[in-house]
Amino acid sequence: MNKLFLRNTRVLLVLLFALSGLKLSSQPASWFIDGKFGLFLHWGLYSQTAGDWDGHPTKGGEHFMLYERIPVKTYAKIADQFNPTGFDADRWAQMAHDAGMKYLVITAKHHDGFAMYNSTVSDYNIVKRTPWGRDPMKDLAAACKKYGLKLCFYYSLGRDWADPDVPTNWPTKAGRSNTWDYPDEDAKDLNKYVENKVKPQLRELLTQYGPIGIIWFDTPELITKKQSEEIKELIHSIQPDCMINSRIGNGLGDYAVVEQSLVSTARKNWEACITMSENWGYNRHDTRWKSPELLVRNLIEVVSKGGNLLLNVGPKGDGTWPVESQENLRAIGSWMKTNGEAIYGTTVWSSGKQTAQAVQADIKVAEKEKAGMKDAVNDATSKEIVSDYRFTHKSKTVYLFVRSPSTTAIEIPELAKGSFEIKSLKLLGSPSTIKWTQGKDALQLSLPTVKGQEIPIYVYKIETK
Repeated sequence: MNKLFLRNTRVLLVLLFALSGLKLSSQPASWFIDGKFGLFLHWGLYSQTAGDWDGHPTKGGEHFMLYERIPVKTYAKIADQFNPTGFDADRWAQMAHDAGMKYLVITAKHHDGFAMYNSTVSDYNIVKRTPWGRDPMKDLAAACKKYGLKLCFYYSLGRDWADPDVPTNWPTKAGRSNTWDYPDEDAKDLNKYVENKVKPQLRELLTQYGPIGIIWFDTPELITKKQSEEIKELIHSIQPDCMINSRIGNGLGDYAVVEQSLVSTARKNWEACITMSENWGYNRHDTRWKSPELLVRNLIEVVSKGGNLLLNVGPKGDGTWPVESQENLRAIGSWMKTNGEAIYGTTVWSSGKQTAQAVQADIKVAEKEKAGMKDAVNDATSKEIVSDYRFTHKSKTVYLFVRSPSTTAIEIPELAKGSFEIKSLKLLGSPSTIKWTQGKDALQLSLPTVKGQEIPIYVYKIETK
């Protein structure tokens, strides 16, 4: 729970979180808490079709197998054309590293059931079915080690459209099941799927590629508490330090996931996953790209509220990345080189107290996570850019982020004299002396007048006595 909660609210919140189904079983690792910023990669057969099917643009992004009701045998033929000769694991990891990211989560198996690694469980995988015939995860594991990134695997848990034994219940019974190949929903035995595919594939992922930072589950659907417990036990029996997100289901994850939205109040142990454009997987029709300024604003918004940002890239079928993704990451990386110290290893800072309204907002987020699963195109993040400010905190240092300022000066009431005494104040990346006055009502601060700044977000490092 949020560290600012008053002691007499804690018991109530424990009960409410339990009722919402989002209690967390343990604490995230220190590398995750301090790292703040990760790369999400959605890459699969859907990347090859790039948003088209049978001569028309598809709906549902990488979920189009469901929307188009494509039989497994037909969908599997996409693999015949999947030949990502442009794949360069070293380049992928380098771009993540240079952007300031600390971990990488890649789709080992998405809802279509196709394994993007060499799996012995089924020949329905990238090595056995594609002309490329290689295991990209081996190269990616080596590249992540080279650049100091934690390698993490996404795994679709409660949906698998290639398996005959996977029922679903969202938004209604069989709502996300393969009923065109396997119409008898009541005959499906979820335990067969868990025992014969999920557990063996998780064992492969945890034994073939070295240390894994996170098993990033998605869509638990009808996974039972017993199954979640057994899966967690299996993971930790192989790699005790591997983290697990909340989508293992049944309150057994290490941290909560907020998808395509941002929270309104600070809290602990959470991660926001968002796209750079509309879709997770590559789609040639997708033109609504977020700007570097907006993406850095999102990063600050998440970190200032105690979370991590997992930012998505959808590589193309040939293994290259969209130019827009690369340009965004380059700009973010440039900003992070100057201002990263205000992101990494920081905590929430606030001069105010937690309110009942903020507590209620946390409960609503928990309820959303329980309801949880959404379709592919579901971006609810704000696209508005306004002049405002945020804070992070580290030891005796407060970092002030002034975002997209429209004036040459700003007043910060939270930093008024009496709250604490300022020892020094400087603008990160600038050798110039900053003009400031700490008054009884607010800190008066002069802002940069640099024109044409690629990302007009300025970070002030404030040392306190």
